Amino acid sequence: MPVFPSARARRALRATATSIALALAAIAGPSRLAAQRTVPSAALTPADLLDARTVSAGDYSPDGKWLVVRLARRGDGLGFVAARDGDPSYTRPAPSRLLLLNTATGDTTAILSSPRTIGTLAWSAQSDRLAIATRDTVPQLLIWDAASRRLRVQSLSGARLAENSDLSWTDDGRLVLAIRERQWLPEVKARFDSLVRGPISVQVGTEPFLAWDALRRLGNRAIVVALTPATARLDTLIPASQITSWNIAPNGQRISWREDRNAKTNYDGGPSNESRLLARRVGDGTRDSARVVFASMRGVTLLHAADGERYAFGRDGAIYVASLTDTTPRRLIGPAPRARGDSARSTAPRDSTARTAEERYTLVGFSPTGGDVVVASRTGLHLVRVADGARNTIGAVTDTIRGPRFTLADWSRDGRSLLVSMSSRSTWNRALLRVNLALNRTETLVSDGRLYGAPKLSPDGARVAVTIGENGRPPDLWLGDAVMFRPKRVIESNPQLASRALPTTQLVEYLDADGRAQFGVLTLPAGVGRALPTVFSVYEDFFDDSFDATTMLLASRGYAVMKPSVTFETGYPGEAWLKGVTASANKLIEMGVADSSKLGVHGTSYGGYATNLLITQTNRFKAAINISGKVDLVSFYTDSPRLGVRNINAAEKTQDRIGATMWEQPQKYVQHSAVMFADRIKTPLLLVTGGEDHNVPAINTREMYFALRRLGKPVEWVNYTNGGHGIPMTNAAEFTDWHNRLTGWYDRYLKPATATVPASDQQPLLR
Repeated sequence: MPVFPSARARRALRATATSIALALAAIAGPSRLAAQRTVPSAALTPADLLDARTVSAGDYSPDGKWLVVRLARRGDGLGFVAARDGDPSYTRPAPSRLLLLNTATGDTTAILSSPRTIGTLAWSAQSDRLAIATRDTVPQLLIWDAASRRLRVQSLSGARLAENSDLSWTDDGRLVLAIRERQWLPEVKARFDSLVRGPISVQVGTEPFLAWDALRRLGNRAIVVALTPATARLDTLIPASQITSWNIAPNGQRISWREDRNAKTNYDGGPSNESRLLARRVGDGTRDSARVVFASMRGVTLLHAADGERYAFGRDGAIYVASLTDTTPRRLIGPAPRARGDSARSTAPRDSTARTAEERYTLVGFSPTGGDVVVASRTGLHLVRVADGARNTIGAVTDTIRGPRFTLADWSRDGRSLLVSMSSRSTWNRALLRVNLALNRTETLVSDGRLYGAPKLSPDGARVAVTIGENGRPPDLWLGDAVMFRPKRVIESNPQLASRALPTTQLVEYLDADGRAQFGVLTLPAGVGRALPTVFSVYEDFFDDSFDATTMLLASRGYAVMKPSVTFETGYPGEAWLKGVTASANKLIEMGVADSSKLGVHGTSYGGYATNLLITQTNRFKAAINISGKVDLVSFYTDSPRLGVRNINAAEKTQDRIGATMWEQPQKYVQHSAVMFADRIKTPLLLVTGGEDHNVPAINTREMYFALRRLGKPVEWVNYTNGGHGIPMTNAAEFTDWHNRLTGWYDRYLKPATATVPASDQQPLLR
């Protein structure tokens, strides 16, 4: 298998049509060729960020010969029409190139001639065909033929492929997918246009669903059919209904599906949404009436075995197994269900036996063969045998703060081996573990400081494909033996970055104001340095040292960038950032990294909200940037109609963690609205919004601009009229402008003596 040296990027442009490098060159396009004609620059530029590429591994073919690989260039995702947020017929562009990697030779075959927005892919049982669902303006079904190496557009006899359709082949060569009713698209367009363009829009409080909620729900309305590719015949398996997911047995004999059963807008949201699970026999020319398997899926996590018949589910801390024909599920592990009306806590003695009996489990994985389940608990990750309920611990967790985290990564098709990822919380130590069920043995394939992303086991468990990255770099794709694991790099994602002096990363431990251990990721300019201007990029919890383009851009221009972790307490979210972020600043000053007189802070979305709250409580920061973050929790509470009840639910129960409605605790909503305390702000503040942001509407953030202007405070407000949430992806000019303003704001206040823009970025800022 070929390995491409990172220092020789030009070799990737001289490869043949079947080589990995051709796909990379095509993704890079003219910008990469132009970059080769310029003098290499040490600092990253916005153009570099647009040219950054990600690589990911998809499914192996059932025979293990092929591995699907996606290559995506960030710049290909420009052109997002944020004004169409909430339109079920519109999919945000996320183009990628599709390659097939020959697992024996390392050679690749490019399937698509140009980047496309790809949805689901599915291999046929015989590995002779790959079905591809695109999510372009008009969704298409494509089928690649292994024998001819050709791709064709599959006819659906005039039907429209559902934008969110899953794909699944049956053993007899039919392809199961979801289509839309003929009147679906006109109905969606009419409803969307009415809400957005009028000329008159009326919404009535007695209607069961909020208008935008009703429109969003149309995205679930579909018909599931079995397609015979040769004749384009469509056989209906599930008639038009609110289908949120479905699963068909490979033999095509039985199908089950989850149906949305909400009768009205649910203000609780999340797990309290109502749905049911139904099943029907559809093979041998028969079509039984649908049977209700679960009348309510509330609080249920369900996973199917590969046969589509057996399933495992978790509910109330216990794990069960059953089949679609069972009437009584069998409990494998976890607490017995309480008797109806029994809400009393257990009075069992608190010894180790009692604690084990009371331990609660979450379903994580179900063996393709149905022989084992993987469950998680507060004590770690466990393998439970279906036959007798015997439990073996794969990875133990004894310390919830410093202890490692274990994640089920993949399961071989034969069910005989599985992959588990391990990540330490206190050091950069990551590992891949292979569990051999036949030998009842867990082996460590690799353990070091690199990041291992989305490992994939071949069907026979013999090979592992995995992305590997380190030190904040974009990961590459590697392929190795699943026993000795001596992987070889088969795709280098970003050879063009060899000409850049990229920053370095390290993990920093500190104590927050309450004395709790916290960890943050520090990114430093190449060559490190002391007493640097330092920027804090804030959001919530621990960050890995994965590739963060904006952080890398800042660090390449001389800034230390810290991503600190914070701990929240329901009812007092505003304190979290004050206690956590300022403590991390103290640590960096103590280390000699940060100049205490040159500290900046920014965040996006919830991080922007955090930034604004933070600078109402401390004056330590000399510059701040709120990117798409709310400033007024009161007006935000019932705003952003395209998200339905999301803002209400977020404020009361989830991200904002207020813990009450606005009418129960109005003072909490005032206390956590930065605009109410604008008079306390002394930090120069840059506000960045998208005019078509329907997550955090610009009208909310602009309240802070007018408040600070009224108070005579240093503030600027930049609104990208057609932009959405976060970094504008409308076009390259606005993407570049956004990054120039970010760096320019910090240059102005944190290092005014050296405030310059690299020559490659010198262009007028948008007005």
